[in-house]
Amino acid sequence: MPALAPPVADERSALREFLAYHQSAYFAVSYGLTDEQARSTPSISALSIGGLIKHATGVQRSWMARVAAAPDAPPKDTRPFEEIAKEFADEHVMRPDETLDGLLRALAAQNATSLRLVETADLDAAVPVAQDIPWFPKNFHSWSVRWVILHVINELARHAGHADIVRETIDGATMYELIAGLENWEPRPWVTPWQPKH
Repeated sequence: MPALAPPVADERSALREFLAYHQSAYFAVSYGLTDEQARSTPSISALSIGGLIKHATGVQRSWMARVAAAPDAPPKDTRPFEEIAKEFADEHVMRPDETLDGLLRALAAQNATSLRLVETADLDAAVPVAQDIPWFPKNFHSWSVRWVILHVINELARHAGHADIVRETIDGATMYELIAGLENWEPRPWVTPWQPKH
């Protein structure tokens, strides 16, 4: 992970490179952690590194499903709202049966899906605003794919900042030293993009 996103030539490359840059922050911030450390909530909040990785995965999954379906709405979730809300709450917690490796694999797979959509989607396509989601605005009916991608970049950046604070509270590690640690890693042949060099 570089300390800065690479130069860009046009709008689409800017969207792709900045999305990829903020996706990579979660691999850096979790570098070297055990499952127990990733699950821990060392600050005054209930946030953990593992929970933030799960949320980064879920945020991309839900928003990019809207991009993939545009200009139509994605298939409607017919479950009761309480069940959907429970699943959303679980998205913020690393459960005892989950591992950091498993969460990073899921994130890497979703990252790849998101990047493919950014490379191919019609940026001007309308993404319908669901009127049955309480926190969505009711005064307009669509966003553009461009807006959704920018929103996802914003979400990943915001929560990567949360993860920085949690990580520093765990062991004092800061982003630049974590990035340096990752320089001694190489891409894995499976989904997660980092593994120690042998």
